[in-house]
Amino acid sequence: MGHDFLLNRKGTPDTCPLKTLKQDFATVLLFGTFASFMKIKINWDALGIGASLACAIHCALLPLFLSSLPLFGINIIHNTAFEVGMILLALAIGSYSLYHGYKKHHHSLLPLALFFTGIIFLSLKQFFAAYETWLLIPAVILIITGHIINYRSCRLHNHAHADDCDH
Repeated sequence: MGHDFLLNRKGTPDTCPLKTLKQDFATVLLFGTFASFMKIKINWDALGIGASLACAIHCALLPLFLSSLPLFGINIIHNTAFEVGMILLALAIGSYSLYHGYKKHHHSLLPLALFFTGIIFLSLKQFFAAYETWLLIPAVILIITGHIINYRSCRLHNHAHADDCDH
């Protein structure tokens, strides 16, 4: 590079090299920032596992930490809107992740079957409050297991397709 920064955009010597250096730095910073956002790949399985774990932590630990709130007239432990929102979030992320893995990589229905069985258990816990814990534990285990199997199958097959693939 040498002393190229002393030249302006036309290639002639610049009277103020800091001005050009600032402009080039701003350009590199701006385009570098947008380029880095464009190259981000989201690991949907990891995001699905994280959402499932967040749901499990919420369902298991939040009542322990917030059990004193009813003393103050606040009841957020069994907030139906939040519970339904978490179930829909897990369903949306998991469905996309597992369908992508099924369609583009491994063509195995096992991760999908485990995941949707877990979602059914998770949904049933909203209707059968007396069995909430008994439905929650297998739901979380099934959802996470579906994501783990999908993740491993995607890495194992990595676009190794049979003749029946349509992509």
